[in-house]
Amino acid sequence: MARTFEVYKGDGSTIEERHIQLPEFQHFFRSDGPRRYIASPELRDAVNVAIALGQPLLLTGEPGTGKTQLAYSIAHELGLKHPFVFHTKTTSTARDLFYRYDSLAHFHDAQLKKEGAELDIHSYITFEALGRSILESIHRRSVVLIDEIDKAPRDLPNDVLNEFENMEFFVRETGEHYVANKANRPILILTSNSEKNLPDAFLRRCVYYHIPFPSKNVLHQIVEARLQLSSDFKSRMLSDAIEHFLEIRNSRGLRKPPATAELLAWIHILDKHKIDINSNVREQLENIAMSYSILAKNKDDLDKLRRR
Repeated sequence: MARTFEVYKGDGSTIEERHIQLPEFQHFFRSDGPRRYIASPELRDAVNVAIALGQPLLLTGEPGTGKTQLAYSIAHELGLKHPFVFHTKTTSTARDLFYRYDSLAHFHDAQLKKEGAELDIHSYITFEALGRSILESIHRRSVVLIDEIDKAPRDLPNDVLNEFENMEFFVRETGEHYVANKANRPILILTSNSEKNLPDAFLRRCVYYHIPFPSKNVLHQIVEARLQLSSDFKSRMLSDAIEHFLEIRNSRGLRKPPATAELLAWIHILDKHKIDINSNVREQLENIAMSYSILAKNKDDLDKLRRR
């Protein structure tokens, strides 16, 4: 069975010699992702409680279970603009959530400025996700996503307790103090991969929800909502593929079980190759073995899957 998008042969031949063209890249997810986000009743309730209380919603769960996408779903359903996003790093400080000050550029320009010229310090201040949402609260509400907050140094969550509670921040370099409009309090979504524990004082100020791995029926809904499957990939083939995926996830011995994101990519390849997961045809079995490189994320897991 031919692989319909196989453009690299690995034998030194060029696509010109094989009389084919390199196709334009097309993302396999549907473009209207937030419209097709599926939240469980329990997750929906957690969101509504957090909005009602004006508290951050802290989400945990395996990578690929939709923690990050939830912020976009909330913004979409509430008729708000795309969320302001802060990607936490191991070097992030509390100030970084609100603004950044380019001290090096300021110092450099100060050395070069003409005598008597004045430098506007505001030119060296860049507002970040939470700071921008507080500034824009004068006119509108917004959603803020602080992704993977558990990556930050332990001091960061404790350093922002007052700022999160009162939705305010102080720019030390200019002496300016900003406070959110209470009527337009930002909706704050935090995600954590539980790589380390967050401080108790911080947790007490959050609404918490753990997103479990979806059931088989919910996985069906997610796949059908997020992928545009061809008519050749029949309902029975999809059901068999999801069943096989769950068997792989539940089998012991894998160092990193595949998540929902891997399932979507895998189903997309099965559809493109017209692979029937329960076929005993040799070429189909070879294609199935090839597809396991999507589900496995290290050599040991890939070897175990291929031995199946």
